[in-house]
Amino acid sequence: MPDGADSLTLRAVASLSDVTAAQWDACAGGANPFVSHAFLSAVEDSGSATAERGWLGQHLLLERPDGTLLGAVPLYLKSHSYGEYVFDWGWADAYERAGGRYYPKLQSSVPFTPVTGPRLLSRPGEDRERICKTLIAGLAEVTKRHEASSLHITFPEREEWARLGDAGLLTRIGLQYHWHNPGYESFDTFLDSLVSRKRKAIKKERRKVQESGLRLRALVGPEIEERHWDAFHRFYLDTIDKKWSRPYLTREFFLLLGERLGSKVVLIVAEQGDEVVAGALNLMGEEALYGRNWGCAADHRFLHFEACYYQAIEFAIARGLKRVEAGAQGEHKIQRGYLPVETYSAHLIPDPNFRQAVADFLEREARAVRSEIAALGDWSPYRACAPE
Repeated sequence: MPDGADSLTLRAVASLSDVTAAQWDACAGGANPFVSHAFLSAVEDSGSATAERGWLGQHLLLERPDGTLLGAVPLYLKSHSYGEYVFDWGWADAYERAGGRYYPKLQSSVPFTPVTGPRLLSRPGEDRERICKTLIAGLAEVTKRHEASSLHITFPEREEWARLGDAGLLTRIGLQYHWHNPGYESFDTFLDSLVSRKRKAIKKERRKVQESGLRLRALVGPEIEERHWDAFHRFYLDTIDKKWSRPYLTREFFLLLGERLGSKVVLIVAEQGDEVVAGALNLMGEEALYGRNWGCAADHRFLHFEACYYQAIEFAIARGLKRVEAGAQGEHKIQRGYLPVETYSAHLIPDPNFRQAVADFLEREARAVRSEIAALGDWSPYRACAPE
Protein backbone atom coordinates (compact mmCIF):
# COMPACT_ATOMS: atom_id res chain seq x y z
CA MET A 1 0.00 0.00 0.00
CA PRO A 2 1.66 3.24 -1.15
CA ASP A 3 2.53 5.67 1.62
CA GLY A 4 4.67 8.33 0.06
CA ALA A 5 8.24 7.08 0.13
CA ASP A 6 7.42 3.92 2.05
CA SER A 7 4.70 1.27 2.20
CA LEU A 8 2.50 -0.29 4.83
CA THR A 9 2.00 -3.97 5.57
CA LEU A 10 -1.26 -5.51 6.76
CA ARG A 11 -0.97 -8.98 8.27
CA ALA A 12 -2.95 -11.29 10.52
CA VAL A 13 -1.50 -12.99 13.60
CA ALA A 14 -2.95 -15.88 15.55
CA SER A 15 -2.08 -14.63 19.03
CA LEU A 16 -1.54 -11.43 21.00
CA SER A 17 1.85 -12.92 21.90
CA ASP A 18 2.91 -12.10 18.33
CA VAL A 19 2.80 -8.36 19.07
CA THR A 20 4.34 -6.53 22.02
CA ALA A 21 2.13 -4.97 24.65
CA ALA A 22 3.75 -1.57 24.05
CA GLN A 23 2.95 -1.64 20.34
CA TRP A 24 -0.64 -2.89 20.77
CA ASP A 25 -1.46 -0.52 23.63
CA ALA A 26 -0.05 2.45 21.72
CA CYS A 27 -2.99 1.90 19.34
CA ALA A 28 -5.55 0.67 21.87
CA GLY A 29 -5.07 3.57 24.28
CA GLY A 30 -5.80 3.39 27.96
CA ALA A 31 -9.43 4.44 28.21
CA ASN A 32 -10.97 0.98 27.80
CA PRO A 33 -9.27 -1.93 29.62
CA PHE A 34 -10.93 -4.64 27.53
CA VAL A 35 -9.01 -3.86 24.33
CA SER A 36 -5.71 -3.70 26.18
CA HIS A 37 -3.00 -6.26 25.44
CA ALA A 38 -3.22 -7.34 29.09
CA PHE A 39 -6.90 -8.32 28.91
CA LEU A 40 -6.90 -9.89 25.45
CA SER A 41 -3.72 -11.86 26.13
CA ALA A 42 -5.14 -13.06 29.47
CA VAL A 43 -8.18 -14.46 27.64
CA GLU A 44 -5.91 -16.32 25.24
CA ASP A 45 -3.13 -17.40 27.59
CA SER A 46 -5.62 -18.76 30.14
CA GLY A 47 -7.12 -21.11 27.57
CA SER A 48 -10.47 -19.29 27.63
CA ALA A 49 -10.45 -18.14 23.98
CA THR A 50 -8.40 -20.52 21.86
CA ALA A 51 -8.68 -22.32 18.54
CA GLU A 52 -9.71 -25.48 20.42
CA ARG A 53 -12.60 -23.54 21.92
CA GLY A 54 -13.66 -22.04 18.62
CA TRP A 55 -11.76 -18.73 18.86
CA LEU A 56 -8.87 -18.78 16.36
CA GLY A 57 -7.00 -15.49 16.50
CA GLN A 58 -6.72 -13.51 13.25
CA HIS A 59 -5.74 -10.16 14.74
CA LEU A 60 -5.01 -7.58 12.05
CA LEU A 61 -1.82 -5.52 12.30
CA LEU A 62 -1.06 -2.50 10.12
CA GLU A 63 2.68 -1.78 10.19
CA ARG A 64 5.30 0.50 8.75
CA PRO A 65 8.44 -1.06 7.21
CA ASP A 66 10.32 -0.35 10.45
CA GLY A 67 7.79 -2.45 12.38
CA THR A 68 5.89 0.45 13.96
CA LEU A 69 2.29 -0.59 14.55
CA LEU A 70 -0.11 2.03 13.15
CA GLY A 71 -3.39 0.17 13.56
CA ALA A 72 -4.90 -3.10 14.73
CA VAL A 73 -8.17 -5.01 15.03
CA PRO A 74 -8.91 -7.77 17.56
CA LEU A 75 -10.25 -10.51 15.31
CA TYR A 76 -11.19 -14.18 15.58
CA LEU A 77 -12.22 -16.92 13.18
CA LYS A 78 -15.10 -18.68 14.93
CA SER A 79 -16.78 -22.05 14.60
CA HIS A 80 -19.83 -21.10 16.72
CA SER A 81 -21.70 -18.05 18.08
CA TYR A 82 -21.18 -18.49 21.81
CA GLY A 83 -19.82 -15.73 24.04
CA GLU A 84 -20.80 -12.80 21.80
CA TYR A 85 -23.99 -11.17 23.22
CA VAL A 86 -25.11 -10.00 19.77
CA PHE A 87 -27.16 -12.94 18.67
CA ASP A 88 -27.05 -14.37 15.16
CA TRP A 89 -28.23 -17.92 15.81
CA GLY A 90 -31.30 -17.29 13.66
CA TRP A 91 -29.13 -16.05 10.80
CA ALA A 92 -26.96 -19.16 11.03
CA ASP A 93 -29.98 -21.46 11.03
CA ALA A 94 -31.60 -19.73 8.06
CA TYR A 95 -28.40 -19.70 6.00
CA GLU A 96 -27.68 -23.36 6.60
CA ARG A 97 -31.27 -24.39 5.89
CA ALA A 98 -30.89 -22.59 2.56
CA GLY A 99 -27.85 -24.75 1.79
CA GLY A 100 -25.07 -22.43 2.90
CA ARG A 101 -22.30 -22.92 5.44
CA TYR A 102 -22.44 -20.24 8.14
CA TYR A 103 -19.34 -21.31 10.07
CA PRO A 104 -16.55 -20.40 10.09
CA LYS A 105 -17.33 -16.71 10.45
CA LEU A 106 -15.12 -13.79 11.50
CA GLN A 107 -15.71 -11.89 14.71
CA SER A 108 -14.12 -8.61 15.77
CA SER A 109 -14.87 -8.36 19.45
CA VAL A 110 -13.59 -8.84 22.97
CA PRO A 111 -14.42 -12.47 23.84
CA PHE A 112 -17.21 -12.98 26.37
CA THR A 113 -17.52 -9.20 26.91
CA PRO A 114 -20.58 -7.11 25.95
CA VAL A 115 -18.78 -3.80 26.48
CA THR A 116 -18.65 -0.98 23.95
CA GLY A 117 -15.12 0.01 23.00
CA PRO A 118 -12.83 0.72 20.06
CA ARG A 119 -12.40 -2.00 17.46
CA LEU A 120 -10.49 -0.11 14.75
CA LEU A 121 -7.43 0.70 16.83
CA SER A 122 -5.07 3.42 15.60
CA ARG A 123 -1.93 5.09 16.91
CA PRO A 124 -2.52 8.70 18.07
CA GLY A 125 -0.99 11.38 15.90
CA GLU A 126 -1.38 9.33 12.72
CA ASP A 127 -3.95 9.65 9.94
CA ARG A 128 -6.90 7.85 11.56
CA GLU A 129 -9.10 8.22 8.49
CA ARG A 130 -6.58 6.43 6.32
CA ILE A 131 -5.78 3.81 8.93
CA CYS A 132 -9.45 2.94 9.41
CA LYS A 133 -10.08 2.66 5.68
CA THR A 134 -7.11 0.32 5.37
CA LEU A 135 -8.22 -1.82 8.31
CA ILE A 136 -11.77 -2.09 6.93
CA ALA A 137 -10.39 -3.14 3.54
CA GLY A 138 -8.20 -5.66 5.34
CA LEU A 139 -11.20 -7.10 7.18
CA ALA A 140 -13.00 -7.57 3.88
CA GLU A 141 -9.95 -9.31 2.38
CA VAL A 142 -9.56 -11.67 5.36
CA THR A 143 -13.27 -12.54 5.09
CA LYS A 144 -12.76 -13.35 1.40
CA ARG A 145 -9.62 -15.39 1.91
CA HIS A 146 -11.22 -17.54 4.61
CA GLU A 147 -14.37 -17.91 2.49
CA ALA A 148 -16.25 -16.95 5.64
CA SER A 149 -20.00 -16.48 5.47
CA SER A 150 -19.78 -13.18 7.33
CA LEU A 151 -17.83 -10.73 9.44
CA HIS A 152 -19.29 -9.32 12.65
CA ILE A 153 -17.91 -6.29 14.49
CA THR A 154 -19.71 -6.16 17.82
CA PHE A 155 -19.90 -3.36 20.39
CA PRO A 156 -17.85 -0.80 18.46
CA GLU A 157 -18.01 2.85 19.46
CA ARG A 158 -20.62 4.92 17.65
CA GLU A 159 -18.04 6.75 15.50
CA GLU A 160 -16.66 3.45 14.24
CA TRP A 161 -20.17 2.05 13.74
CA ALA A 162 -21.06 4.99 11.50
CA ARG A 163 -17.76 4.63 9.63
CA LEU A 164 -18.41 0.92 9.04
CA GLY A 165 -21.90 1.70 7.78
CA ASP A 166 -20.48 4.25 5.35
CA ALA A 167 -18.10 1.54 4.12
CA GLY A 168 -21.08 -0.65 3.18
CA LEU A 169 -21.45 -2.93 6.22
CA LEU A 170 -24.93 -3.59 7.60
CA THR A 171 -25.52 -1.80 10.89
CA ARG A 172 -27.43 -3.08 13.90
CA ILE A 173 -28.45 -1.59 17.24
CA GLY A 174 -28.97 -3.24 20.60
CA LEU A 175 -29.92 -2.23 24.11
CA GLN A 176 -28.14 -2.02 27.45
CA TYR A 177 -28.64 -0.19 30.76
CA HIS A 178 -26.07 2.31 32.02
CA TRP A 179 -25.92 4.57 35.07
CA HIS A 180 -24.70 8.12 34.42
CA ASN A 181 -22.99 10.40 36.90
CA PRO A 182 -23.64 14.13 36.35
CA GLY A 183 -21.40 14.92 39.32
CA TYR A 184 -23.03 13.38 42.39
CA GLU A 185 -21.21 14.10 45.64
CA SER A 186 -22.42 10.92 47.36
CA PHE A 187 -24.85 8.03 47.07
CA ASP A 188 -27.36 10.07 49.05
CA THR A 189 -27.10 12.83 46.46
CA PHE A 190 -27.92 10.26 43.81
CA LEU A 191 -30.90 9.09 45.85
CA ASP A 192 -32.13 12.66 46.12
CA SER A 193 -32.44 12.76 42.32
CA LEU A 194 -34.99 9.92 42.38
CA VAL A 195 -38.72 10.05 42.88
CA SER A 196 -39.72 9.28 46.46
CA ARG A 197 -41.08 5.78 45.81
CA LYS A 198 -37.92 4.57 44.07
CA ARG A 199 -35.68 6.22 46.66
CA LYS A 200 -37.50 4.44 49.48
CA ALA A 201 -37.34 1.10 47.65
CA ILE A 202 -33.55 1.34 47.22
CA LYS A 203 -33.05 2.33 50.87
CA LYS A 204 -35.16 -0.66 51.93
CA GLU A 205 -33.13 -3.07 49.78
CA ARG A 206 -29.83 -1.76 51.12
CA ARG A 207 -31.08 -1.90 54.69
CA LYS A 208 -32.08 -5.56 54.31
CA VAL A 209 -28.56 -6.43 53.16
CA GLN A 210 -27.02 -4.52 56.08
CA GLU A 211 -29.32 -6.32 58.53
CA SER A 212 -28.18 -9.70 57.16
CA GLY A 213 -24.79 -9.16 58.81
CA LEU A 214 -22.86 -9.22 55.54
CA ARG A 215 -19.92 -6.88 55.04
CA LEU A 216 -19.29 -5.54 51.54
CA ARG A 217 -15.93 -4.23 50.37
CA ALA A 218 -14.47 -3.07 47.08
CA LEU A 219 -11.06 -4.66 46.59
CA VAL A 220 -8.82 -3.01 44.01
CA GLY A 221 -5.82 -4.54 42.26
CA PRO A 222 -3.26 -5.92 44.74
CA GLU A 223 -5.88 -6.03 47.51
CA ILE A 224 -7.38 -9.04 45.70
CA GLU A 225 -5.73 -12.21 46.99
CA GLU A 226 -5.66 -15.66 45.43
CA ARG A 227 -8.27 -16.85 47.93
CA HIS A 228 -10.64 -14.17 46.64
CA TRP A 229 -10.13 -15.36 43.07
CA ASP A 230 -10.64 -18.98 44.09
CA ALA A 231 -13.92 -18.06 45.77
CA PHE A 232 -15.03 -15.92 42.86
CA HIS A 233 -14.27 -18.67 40.35
CA ARG A 234 -16.51 -21.01 42.36
CA PHE A 235 -19.26 -18.39 42.30
CA TYR A 236 -18.79 -17.97 38.55
CA LEU A 237 -19.14 -21.71 37.93
CA ASP A 238 -22.22 -21.88 40.15
CA THR A 239 -23.87 -19.01 38.28
CA ILE A 240 -23.09 -20.63 34.93
CA ASP A 241 -24.55 -23.92 36.17
CA LYS A 242 -27.77 -22.23 37.29
CA LYS A 243 -28.18 -20.62 33.87
CA TRP A 244 -27.54 -23.91 32.04
CA SER A 245 -24.71 -22.17 30.23
CA ARG A 246 -21.08 -23.09 29.57
CA PRO A 247 -18.09 -21.85 31.61
CA TYR A 248 -16.09 -19.78 29.14
CA LEU A 249 -13.57 -18.40 31.63
CA THR A 250 -11.00 -20.57 33.38
CA ARG A 251 -9.61 -20.12 36.89
CA GLU A 252 -6.30 -19.15 35.30
CA PHE A 253 -8.04 -16.26 33.52
CA PHE A 254 -9.03 -14.61 36.78
CA LEU A 255 -5.52 -14.99 38.19
CA LEU A 256 -3.97 -13.51 35.04
CA LEU A 257 -6.51 -10.71 35.11
CA GLY A 258 -5.38 -9.72 38.58
CA GLU A 259 -1.71 -9.97 37.64
CA ARG A 260 -1.87 -8.08 34.35
CA LEU A 261 -4.49 -5.38 34.86
CA GLY A 262 -3.58 -4.39 38.41
CA SER A 263 -5.61 -1.49 39.79
CA LYS A 264 -8.04 -1.61 36.87
CA VAL A 265 -9.61 -4.69 38.47
CA VAL A 266 -12.30 -4.02 41.09
CA LEU A 267 -13.76 -7.00 42.94
CA ILE A 268 -16.68 -6.22 45.22
CA VAL A 269 -16.94 -8.98 47.81
CA ALA A 270 -19.55 -9.81 50.41
CA GLU A 271 -18.15 -11.45 53.54
CA GLN A 272 -19.79 -13.30 56.39
CA GLY A 273 -17.19 -13.37 59.09
CA ASP A 274 -13.99 -14.51 57.40
CA GLU A 275 -15.80 -16.24 54.55
CA VAL A 276 -16.34 -14.66 51.14
CA VAL A 277 -19.92 -15.52 50.19
CA ALA A 278 -20.44 -13.42 47.05
CA GLY A 279 -18.56 -11.30 44.55
CA ALA A 280 -19.05 -8.92 41.63
CA LEU A 281 -16.20 -8.43 39.16
CA ASN A 282 -15.67 -5.04 37.53
CA LEU A 283 -13.00 -3.41 35.40
CA MET A 284 -12.26 0.30 35.65
CA GLY A 285 -11.53 2.51 32.65
CA GLU A 286 -10.72 6.19 32.49
CA GLU A 287 -14.38 7.22 32.53
CA ALA A 288 -16.42 4.15 33.42
CA LEU A 289 -16.75 1.17 35.71
CA TYR A 290 -17.70 -1.95 33.77
CA GLY A 291 -19.61 -4.66 35.60
CA ARG A 292 -18.84 -8.11 34.26
CA ASN A 293 -19.52 -11.23 36.35
CA TRP A 294 -21.36 -12.04 39.55
CA GLY A 295 -21.91 -15.04 41.79
CA CYS A 296 -22.73 -16.06 45.35
CA ALA A 297 -22.54 -19.12 47.57
CA ALA A 298 -26.02 -18.78 49.07
CA ASP A 299 -29.23 -16.82 48.55
CA HIS A 300 -29.32 -13.46 50.29
CA ARG A 301 -32.23 -11.20 49.47
CA PHE A 302 -31.23 -8.06 47.50
CA LEU A 303 -27.51 -8.94 47.67
CA HIS A 304 -27.24 -9.05 43.88
CA PHE A 305 -28.58 -5.50 43.60
CA GLU A 306 -26.29 -4.28 46.37
CA ALA A 307 -23.10 -5.87 45.06
CA CYS A 308 -23.63 -5.28 41.35
CA TYR A 309 -25.49 -1.97 41.21
CA TYR A 310 -25.37 0.07 44.41
CA GLN A 311 -21.77 -0.69 45.35
CA ALA A 312 -20.77 0.07 41.75
CA ILE A 313 -22.52 3.44 41.93
CA GLU A 314 -20.82 4.27 45.23
CA PHE A 315 -17.44 3.33 43.79
CA ALA A 316 -18.01 5.39 40.63
CA ILE A 317 -19.03 8.45 42.63
CA ALA A 318 -16.01 8.13 44.91
CA ARG A 319 -13.66 7.84 41.92
CA GLY A 320 -15.36 10.53 39.84
CA LEU A 321 -16.27 8.13 37.04
CA LYS A 322 -18.88 9.28 34.54
CA ARG A 323 -20.87 6.08 34.25
CA VAL A 324 -21.38 2.46 35.24
CA GLU A 325 -22.06 -0.07 32.51
CA ALA A 326 -23.80 -3.03 34.11
CA GLY A 327 -23.56 -5.56 31.30
CA ALA A 328 -26.24 -7.12 29.14
CA GLN A 329 -30.00 -7.38 29.70
CA GLY A 330 -32.14 -6.47 32.67
CA GLU A 331 -35.13 -4.10 32.69
CA HIS A 332 -34.99 -4.35 36.50
CA LYS A 333 -31.95 -2.07 36.35
CA ILE A 334 -34.09 0.93 35.37
CA GLN A 335 -35.70 1.38 38.79
CA ARG A 336 -32.19 1.33 40.26
CA GLY A 337 -31.01 4.25 38.16
CA TYR A 338 -29.62 2.45 35.09
CA LEU A 339 -31.25 3.82 31.95
CA PRO A 340 -31.56 2.26 28.45
CA VAL A 341 -28.94 3.18 25.84
CA GLU A 342 -28.16 2.00 22.33
CA THR A 343 -25.31 -0.39 21.56
CA TYR A 344 -23.97 -1.13 18.10
CA SER A 345 -22.67 -3.77 15.72
CA ALA A 346 -21.77 -3.95 12.04
CA HIS A 347 -21.94 -6.93 9.68
CA LEU A 348 -20.29 -7.78 6.37
CA ILE A 349 -22.21 -10.45 4.42
CA PRO A 350 -20.78 -11.27 0.98
CA ASP A 351 -23.70 -13.40 -0.29
CA PRO A 352 -26.10 -10.85 -1.90
CA ASN A 353 -29.29 -12.81 -1.25
CA PHE A 354 -28.38 -13.49 2.37
CA ARG A 355 -27.29 -9.87 2.80
CA GLN A 356 -30.65 -8.59 1.57
CA ALA A 357 -32.57 -10.89 3.91
CA VAL A 358 -30.49 -9.75 6.90
CA ALA A 359 -30.77 -6.10 5.86
CA ASP A 360 -34.58 -6.35 5.79
CA PHE A 361 -34.56 -7.93 9.24
CA LEU A 362 -32.21 -5.30 10.69
CA GLU A 363 -34.38 -2.46 9.41
CA ARG A 364 -37.41 -3.85 11.22
CA GLU A 365 -35.39 -4.72 14.31
CA ALA A 366 -33.93 -1.20 14.58
CA ARG A 367 -37.40 0.35 14.61
CA ALA A 368 -38.48 -2.07 17.33
CA VAL A 369 -35.38 -1.50 19.50
CA ARG A 370 -35.65 2.29 19.28
CA SER A 371 -39.35 2.12 20.12
CA GLU A 372 -38.50 -0.07 23.11
CA ILE A 373 -35.82 2.36 24.31
CA ALA A 374 -38.30 5.26 24.05
CA ALA A 375 -40.94 3.30 25.95
CA LEU A 376 -38.51 2.18 28.66
CA GLY A 377 -37.40 5.78 29.08
CA ASP A 378 -40.87 6.52 30.45
CA TRP A 379 -40.01 4.26 33.40
CA SER A 380 -37.14 6.50 34.50
CA PRO A 381 -36.95 6.72 38.32
CA TYR A 382 -35.48 10.24 38.22
CA ARG A 383 -37.51 13.20 39.44
CA ALA A 384 -36.88 15.37 36.41
CA CYS A 385 -35.01 14.52 33.22
CA ALA A 386 -32.50 11.69 33.03
CA PRO A 387 -28.98 12.59 34.16
CA GLU A 388 -26.74 13.92 31.39
